[in-house]
Amino acid sequence: MATWDADSILALARNFMECRILLTAAELDLFTLLSHRTLSTEEIARRISGDRRALTILLDALAAMGLLTKQDTGYRCEQALAEILAADQPNSVLPMVLHSAALWHSWSALTDIVRGAVEACRHAHGPHGPKNTAAFIGAMHVVSVGRAPALVAAAGAGAARALLDVGGGSGTYTSAFLRAAPQMRATLFDLPEVIELARRRLFSEGLLDRVALVAGDFYHDELPGGHDLALLSAIIHQNSREQNIDLYRKVWAALVPGGRLLIRDHVMSPDRLEPREGAIFAVNMLVRTPGGNTYTFEEIEADLLAAGFERVRLIQRGEKMTGLVEAFRPSR
Repeated sequence: MATWDADSILALARNFMECRILLTAAELDLFTLLSHRTLSTEEIARRISGDRRALTILLDALAAMGLLTKQDTGYRCEQALAEILAADQPNSVLPMVLHSAALWHSWSALTDIVRGAVEACRHAHGPHGPKNTAAFIGAMHVVSVGRAPALVAAAGAGAARALLDVGGGSGTYTSAFLRAAPQMRATLFDLPEVIELARRRLFSEGLLDRVALVAGDFYHDELPGGHDLALLSAIIHQNSREQNIDLYRKVWAALVPGGRLLIRDHVMSPDRLEPREGAIFAVNMLVRTPGGNTYTFEEIEADLLAAGFERVRLIQRGEKMTGLVEAFRPSR
């Protein structure tokens, strides 16, 4: 358990300051601008139509935080950080940082939401619009691609030959399963604008000929059937328990008898305090969705059983949304 004193409490209360400095720099795209050349405050102000005094204060704070370097009157984003934060870098997480900037506005309403004075924002997914969707899905791939093989190894592909990846994004986990199981083919189901992103990524990875891409909305549409393995990766937290039972029933119908469902998400301890990131992420769902939450294994198990599944098992609890639960459609 954390040990607190006055200094650490005040430090926590002020954490938002450095966070806001980073988010503003991202919104102004300063890391991209300064990744190619050193620029003075005057040059930067002209390029972004900014206020010189305000910009100078912001740039000095970024340099003090180590996010920029300052040489005389010039500022630059060094290569190592540019690879992470510049918009034109293939492994940039800038879209995820911009997603956090969008979350800032939702989280600002937390007090009023807890008081019951306002409703939560109803957008659980990142920025909207084709360009922002592509950037957000791309950043999700950057964050997940290193974790996917280990998660697939922990879950095991077994003898499965037909995977259904529900809400599969650009195919990060689909790819990991296909590489682990050469006998497997897959169906990736997601919204139409995301399906086109998956098509490009899977083609570039040489896996498109093993994947059927199906556009749809799992809240409204049935899922394609005939699969012996289904994956719900980072999906159930955006739903209420009632919504999850409905979704589990759709997955049950999409599986052949004896088929297996894997769920990747935060899996909370019975007291809901661990993993710590899961408890905090539940607040994110509070402010971003009408009914989302993070769930204990006992809650997930009860809802899977209500939807007709059996042999529900916790494979791993995990940190950073790496909890794994499996369940099976009965063989008869």
